[in-house]
This record gives sequence, C-alpha cells and structure tokens, in this order.
Amino acid sequence: MMIDVKGLRKSYKNNVVLDGINLHVAEGSIFSLLGPNGAGKTTTVQILSTLIRADSGEVRIAGHDLNREPEAVRAIIGLTGQFAAVDQVLTGEENMMLMVTLRHLNPSDGRRRVTELVERFDLADAVKKPVSTYSGGMRRKLDLAMGLIGNPRLVFLDEPTTGLDPRSRQTMWQLIMELAASGVTIFLTTQYLEEADRLANRIAVLDKGRLVAEGSPADLKRLISGGHVELQFADLAALEKVAQSFGDAVRDDNALALRVPNDGSIKDMRNLLDQLDAVSVPVTGMTLHTPDLDDVFFALTGKSDQKEVIQ
Repeated sequence: MMIDVKGLRKSYKNNVVLDGINLHVAEGSIFSLLGPNGAGKTTTVQILSTLIRADSGEVRIAGHDLNREPEAVRAIIGLTGQFAAVDQVLTGEENMMLMVTLRHLNPSDGRRRVTELVERFDLADAVKKPVSTYSGGMRRKLDLAMGLIGNPRLVFLDEPTTGLDPRSRQTMWQLIMELAASGVTIFLTTQYLEEADRLANRIAVLDKGRLVAEGSPADLKRLISGGHVELQFADLAALEKVAQSFGDAVRDDNALALRVPNDGSIKDMRNLLDQLDAVSVPVTGMTLHTPDLDDVFFALTGKSDQKEVIQ
C-alpha cells in the first residue's frame, strides 16, 4: 500500500476541514479525490505531502510514518500544485537544474535526469527559452517534469489541468498515464469529472470534510439511478401514442422526445423494443443515457446529513 490514512482530521479554529477521513491508495495506481470547492481536497494533499500537519490521525506513506519520518516521505514524493511553481525569468532548463540542487542530486546525475525528462515531455524546443515565453500547457508540463527530478515513487497532482485547452489537457493525461504505467503512484485532485473517469483506477468523493463514496468509476456510477432511453418522434401524435404505453416516462412535447427509464441492460432494452413494436409507431431516434460521474457528483455532494462512506 502506497498511502494508508486513518482518521485524518484538520480544523482551522471552528472550521472543520477534514473530519476523520480514511484513505487507502495502492502502489502504482491512479487515485482521484473529487469534491466541490472547499471540500478539503487541497488540505488533504498538503497534509500528505508534508506541507502542513494534521490535528490527528495516522498516515503512512510507503510504510513511513508521516509525523515521525517526514524527510523519508519527502524523499519519495513529487508535488505539482494548482498553479505552476516555475520561475518565469529563468529558462526551463535553469528551473529544472534548480530542482536538481534542491533535491541534493549529484550535478552530473541531475543533468542526465533533466535531459531524460526534457525528451520525455517534449520540451527540447523550449527548454533554453525563458519560461515567460511558454504557453500555459508548456508551463504545466515543465512543472510536472520538475516534480519528477528526484524519481519519486508517489506524485501528488492538485488540479494539474485547470485552465488548459483541450489539446494540452489530452497531452497531460497521456503523460499521467505513462507515469502510472511506469510504476509511479498518482494522487490526483481535479474539478474535471471526465478527467477522473478517464484516468483513475479508484475515486473517492469528499464533501464537507467527509468521504461520502469510494470505488472504481464503474462502482460509483452504479450507485446512482437515472439511466434512461430518449426516444425521438416525428410529430406530437406519435409521441402521444407511445407515451400512453410507458406510464413512467417523462415527455418533452417541445423536443418531441420521451425519456423512458432503462438501465441499458439487454433485458431492459429488449422489453423496450417489444413495447415499441406493440404500438407500431415509428421512432426517428433513440439514445441511451447511463449515469456518469457528473450524476454521481451532484447526487452525493452538498448534503449536510451524509454520514457514511458508500463503497
């Protein structure tokens, strides 16, 4: 186990930020922590990366006690925060060599590591230029590369793609997947639910300082009802006739559409088609919608009475 957290608590005066959370992150996996603004995601990352101390709780990182062995923890982790921590006056190469110094690496070994990361992150054309000339995506790539100078076993990525354009976000996703494939454990916080869905092996949902659900993306989607098939019709008469056969359907007369509850299983789909055959009304379009992480997020967060983790 790369991360083992039990009963983690953190408050600022009367504001409870983390209320006894438990987390378990397997080595070599991509773990994503989701939650609305103010839920405690960044505080969790700051505690686990040794930037601040928790009020109570037990944390072990790769077997090291976080409170008793913070230096051992720092030696095996990398951190990319919400904002690129790069010096815009320096060149990309100078920023990376600064990290070599801060990591106390042998200069020749550090330069070899920089060369390797420049190639891996496709920074060769920009590495000699001041960071002030970089695009947002290039700065984020440089920031992530700097966090990997020390060959960390665990990398914390706190909203790493915020503000990036779709192409830059895709590039960052590919880099993250390659890191995980090489054995690096990724702890990811994000506001983009599609990002967590695409990348994470396991997801935890944090709300008001408490974990309200945890599981694989597929596990979380199964928690939420609301799957349906949307049927489209050519005219209101056809919609009216079919609607009479589906008492639990929701109709939209303006869109000439009918939403019929359906979980997408073969059995449910077969029953739907049989009912449509029975009324002999042509359907101009049919779309299956199954719950996604957006549905999970809105169903599980913002509820003050949520007490237990759903797994």
